[in-house]
Amino acid sequence: MSLSIHQLNVGYQDKTIVKQITLDIPDGKIVALLGPNGCGKSTLLKAIARILTPQSGEVRWQGTNLHKLPSRQLATQLALLPQTQPIPEGVKVKDLVAYGRSPYTGFWGRLNKKDHVIIQQAMQQVGVDILAEQYVSELSGGQRQRVWLAMTLAQDTPYLLLDEPTTYMDLNHQVELMKLLRQLNQKGKTIITVLHDINQAARYCDHLIVMRDGDVVTQGSPDSVLTPELLLSVFNVDAQIHTDPIANTPMCIVR
Repeated sequence: MSLSIHQLNVGYQDKTIVKQITLDIPDGKIVALLGPNGCGKSTLLKAIARILTPQSGEVRWQGTNLHKLPSRQLATQLALLPQTQPIPEGVKVKDLVAYGRSPYTGFWGRLNKKDHVIIQQAMQQVGVDILAEQYVSELSGGQRQRVWLAMTLAQDTPYLLLDEPTTYMDLNHQVELMKLLRQLNQKGKTIITVLHDINQAARYCDHLIVMRDGDVVTQGSPDSVLTPELLLSVFNVDAQIHTDPIANTPMCIVR
């Protein structure tokens, strides 16, 4: 396993949110972090991305404590799309996406031909290439979310960390995004994403990690994880599990 978590405690100031988690993240999969609000999903993702420093325990990248790796080296391996992003003034879409190349060029480095190709591909993948000359501050929330995603893709890392990536997106763009994640995964990227939509996770993700109160309740394939008992105990919903007639994946139907 390239990415693993060992006896991890992490939180904010004196409050511990994620408690004593030990976990191996499977390589080459789309991994969804699921659980009710406040259970520690985003906190765990931020610890993996080195946004938060563990109170104890550690996150390891290829056996080495991730917090001891040089920042630029780590930035060529892991790319994070946070839950919320600032709205930059006076920055065009193409220029914001280009910041994703910083680990390879330096923050003020010159872009070469390869960089420009990757930037253009990233914008095309999420459908913002037609917005390239517009200012980010003039876009809708859903458009801005796709621009930030394009910047994350332009970083061109083997691991993508996405915190609620479908936020602000219309339903059609949500579907397009999840299909894009599947395509990226098929090309070799490991993707770890926080999601709220259980059926979306079951349809597009290979491995589910279910959290409650800062701990991992269970993990595994959607077929093995999603049960009426789990949905009741973790999400407090009375539901049945059926088979999606199109995707042939588990589908949660609330009574």
